[in-house]
Amino acid sequence: MLAYTLRRIVGLVPTLFVLVTLAFFIIRLAPGGPFDQEQALTPQIRANLDAAYGLDQPLGVQYGRYLGALVRGDLGPSFRYKDFSVNELIGGGLPLSLTIGLAAALLAFMVGVPLGAWAAWQPRSRIARMFMSLSLLGVVLPAFVVGPLLALVFGIYWPVFRVGGYEPGNPSFLVLPVITLALPVAAYIARLTRDSMTEVLAMNFVRTARAKGLAARRVLLNHALRPALIPVVSYLGPAIAFVITGSLVVESVFGLPGSGRFLVQGAIDRDYPLVMGMILVYGVFTLSCNLVADMLYGWLDPRVRLE
Repeated sequence: MLAYTLRRIVGLVPTLFVLVTLAFFIIRLAPGGPFDQEQALTPQIRANLDAAYGLDQPLGVQYGRYLGALVRGDLGPSFRYKDFSVNELIGGGLPLSLTIGLAAALLAFMVGVPLGAWAAWQPRSRIARMFMSLSLLGVVLPAFVVGPLLALVFGIYWPVFRVGGYEPGNPSFLVLPVITLALPVAAYIARLTRDSMTEVLAMNFVRTARAKGLAARRVLLNHALRPALIPVVSYLGPAIAFVITGSLVVESVFGLPGSGRFLVQGAIDRDYPLVMGMILVYGVFTLSCNLVADMLYGWLDPRVRLE
């Protein structure tokens, strides 16, 4: 297991290299530039700006300089946020985005797995079928619809939680954003768990456990749950990355100073270093989540041999 883990970690390096290379050249091939929105720039001022940021050099030279700075951990200066480096911008907003995303993923797992397992164990229950039907709404409703609805109900009509701005140390500002992000993931996990659990409950080893007279709870928790969670774990890797990278809408709706806004705004402004920094951070996080999911396979099902 240790050798496999080390090989996977080493294998992340070429994957990130390809990701950085593609992102670097693709965003520079897009029409427009970082200073096209400036008003009435004279050719001399435009040339000075390009020289100050190294944009007057050949693309290959820019690429080499960026890789050299990246090895040192320097993501470069932002073109649009004056006097701020990309490291400072991401470092200021990423902790909040990670807090919201990880809390949403944890909530989705804690709600979706028990609900899906119960629906598989009691397939004829009207309540279980009702929850599974309602879960379709959670899958299809986008965050920009769910967020304002929750803010309207629990922030205005029934003012229980804060719905605008952010105050460090006050978790009431994060309750509705976390629920908004967790809802579609929890709904999908519930349906995925139900289908997987239904398949596992029909297997021979579960029938044998039942024939031995084991309690229903023990059969469900000790024998059926772990193999049924393998598809859920496979989904959790990209799901966690989704709730973190998809926090832009939630941050905009609830006025949270996270890092999600930097990716879209940086792409609009052609802020090359900022976009590259966000892509790199999200890429590392996504690959790390998938690596952790692979490590969990061996624990969930001993028949899986990662080596």
